[in-house]
Amino acid sequence: MAEKPKFNKTALKQQRDALGKYEKFLPILLLKKMQLQLVLRQMEPVVEGKLRDREAAVGAVLPWAGLLTDPSADADDYIQIQEVRTKKDNIAGVEVPEFEEAVFKDVPYSLFATPAWLDSALEYLAKVVTIREELRILSTKEALLREELRTTTQRVNLFEKKLIPELRENIRKIKIFLGDEETAAVGRAKLAKNKLKVEN
Repeated sequence: MAEKPKFNKTALKQQRDALGKYEKFLPILLLKKMQLQLVLRQMEPVVEGKLRDREAAVGAVLPWAGLLTDPSADADDYIQIQEVRTKKDNIAGVEVPEFEEAVFKDVPYSLFATPAWLDSALEYLAKVVTIREELRILSTKEALLREELRTTTQRVNLFEKKLIPELRENIRKIKIFLGDEETAAVGRAKLAKNKLKVEN
């Protein structure tokens, strides 16, 4: 519960200063909210495109799928991620990862002891795994942006619906109180003046 304001000129100045700060900060929050919404909307077709790429890559692997059951060509032995390289990006004050590349371990294998089709199959599988990792990074980025959007929306609502209206109402009440005090003081001064006249 907000503290009730004191009804004096100092309190009036404090309330006006706070209102000024909030009214300056609110447009920045609104801009941040709009920027986050825009970036999230722009991400939707990117994610959809990557999902289509993954489907196409998986479709390209399907002809090899039966062959991958061959014990001499276990893809897990050859397709191993060494690292997923990302860079940091800053969107509306939020640090998010951006996918750069998936780096695979260089696993040597005998060209004579493995089937001839293994090279091609590994190339397609590497593409599927790369897209999977890119989608994972995109998902992390989206989650971070959605969380920031949620927080920013809460702040905007707090400013618009609670803090700013409360301060305006406090300022109105203090001004009325001070106006009444001034009127009463003028009235008392007139009474005192009239009393002095009567006494003289």
